[in-house]
Amino acid sequence: MAFDRSDHPYFTAGSAFEVADLDEPEADQRWSTWPATTPSERGPRPHPDWLVTAAAAFDTELGIVKTGKEADVFLIERAIPGSAGCILAAKRYRDTAHSDFHRSGQYEEGRRLRNSRDARAIERKSSHGRAVAAGHWALNEFGALCRAWDAGIPVPYPVQISGTELLMQFIGKGRTAAPRLAQTRVRGAELTELFAQVVSILTGFARAGFAHGDLSAYNLLVHQGRVVVIDLPQIVDLAANPAGLDFLHRDVANVCTWFSRRGLETAPEDLFAELVAQLW
Repeated sequence: MAFDRSDHPYFTAGSAFEVADLDEPEADQRWSTWPATTPSERGPRPHPDWLVTAAAAFDTELGIVKTGKEADVFLIERAIPGSAGCILAAKRYRDTAHSDFHRSGQYEEGRRLRNSRDARAIERKSSHGRAVAAGHWALNEFGALCRAWDAGIPVPYPVQISGTELLMQFIGKGRTAAPRLAQTRVRGAELTELFAQVVSILTGFARAGFAHGDLSAYNLLVHQGRVVVIDLPQIVDLAANPAGLDFLHRDVANVCTWFSRRGLETAPEDLFAELVAQLW
């Protein structure tokens, strides 16, 4: 199987699959899961032009992008055999029995599971409860990405949610993911534009009534000069969560401290005050 990719970050060019008469998925493939999802499990409309939604498409797993404490991210190519396709990131949450990370209950303040049976199962840490918890975080992140996308905040487009797997736009070039802000080598005044974009992200969240809740230079990607925020399952409702402003302050302190250490002067308390003013 040969893959022909262009420099476009989300498309493959030419023939995605050069295998004659390929009628069934191979070992590293599956039929596209898009047709099996309901409208509520799909990303905001209008769906981007680059997204392949045809039932005849295959999802081909190309490898792993990142392993984490609670989820792993895989690279997926979705394409109809013989046609151009798109590159997606598949974030697959592990259940709590196979995860070495457990989020603070503070993130959950102000939001509860609608199904009381599921909530009790999570509390008992049963096998069903562990599976529900993994799906709960995946659904939280999908919903957060949808809200952020609709609010104009630069996030990967949320393609769809299916159980514990979240499919989203892959941010990068070819098969190479965009670097995290923490991986960049820029210093001092060169960071001015990047910091302005981070402030815009914080402002966008505040105006929408949310805080990222875990913002740092490690979940901000820099792609072609543009900052994109990722990892949103813990997003905090500033009105409903009693610790909402504390999370917002921590987000501000984290990013301002990082920029200050790189030689760019920041004023975290002034920025926090400006963000709080967006809430009223």
